[in-house]
Amino acid sequence: MKKIEIDDELYQYIASNTQSIGESASQILRRLLNLSTDSNRTNAICDESTHVTEQPEQSTDTAVEKESVESNANVFNILNKEELAMQKGVVGRFLFILCALHRTHKKSFHKVLDIKGRDRIYFAKSKEALLESGSSMNPKNILDSEYWVMTNSNTTRKKMMLHEVALSLGYTEAQAETIRDYL
Repeated sequence: MKKIEIDDELYQYIASNTQSIGESASQILRRLLNLSTDSNRTNAICDESTHVTEQPEQSTDTAVEKESVESNANVFNILNKEELAMQKGVVGRFLFILCALHRTHKKSFHKVLDIKGRDRIYFAKSKEALLESGSSMNPKNILDSEYWVMTNSNTTRKKMMLHEVALSLGYTEAQAETIRDYL
């Protein structure tokens, strides 16, 4: 097994494309690059702190299967607490969680555009739209999406935003609180 170094942005991209807990970087990259996996092949990736075993992935290529994944999607199946903990600060974790929510709910993620403050919008489809809605917005792109989010609010406000996003995407109150508490 070869080891490579990648920058933080690439790591976040790979991590944000996790589809199941414990999925390795090799599995994610193979899926993203459409590389085949031998069903008899099992690679073990070991380092001093973790041991992850790669398992062959199942393909979901039909449109019907993709629609059912969206309707039954659950961000808890792809959010990895270890990867979350490795994000840089509160803003990094905030963006990581939003990216996971977007990836899980691409068809309904547009609902976040309705989440607003008293005088500001929190989400937009462009950096400019956020900048026009208030001063000191510090807009950031939600990775792999057309959506932007303001990031200069305090942690309590970010938690409230995550809670509202989760509720708007169909999570229960308890699940929304769990998602909020990941921050």
